[in-house]
Amino acid sequence: MTKKKELKTYSECTKAILPVRDALDILSGKWKLPIIISLSFGNKRFSEMKKEIPGITDRMLSKELRDLEVNHLAKRTVYDSVPVIVEYSMTPYGKSLESLIDELRDWGISHRKKIIEKNK
Repeated sequence: MTKKKELKTYSECTKAILPVRDALDILSGKWKLPIIISLSFGNKRFSEMKKEIPGITDRMLSKELRDLEVNHLAKRTVYDSVPVIVEYSMTPYGKSLESLIDELRDWGISHRKKIIEKNK
């Protein structure tokens, strides 16, 4: 292999890795995807999400929602009512993750079947 070809391959590899790393940095962790999935089923109040995501603490849910807001994936809306109602929803940008999550779900189902069959 020539030096020029090696450099091109290295450059292409780096260009492919960086955007994937960026996506994983935003979506990584135990709770981000479950929160996104919860919100993909409609607008939710904090307590509703907490019930839907077993094991998450109030503090962690609050932190992760803030991170999703900072990255423009979720929106927090405060309604001027008595008592005050706070609701979370997916932004249009956040909704762009739906096909990716569907693919991950499908792959996870397939992977689970493969592993279960192998262990039988």
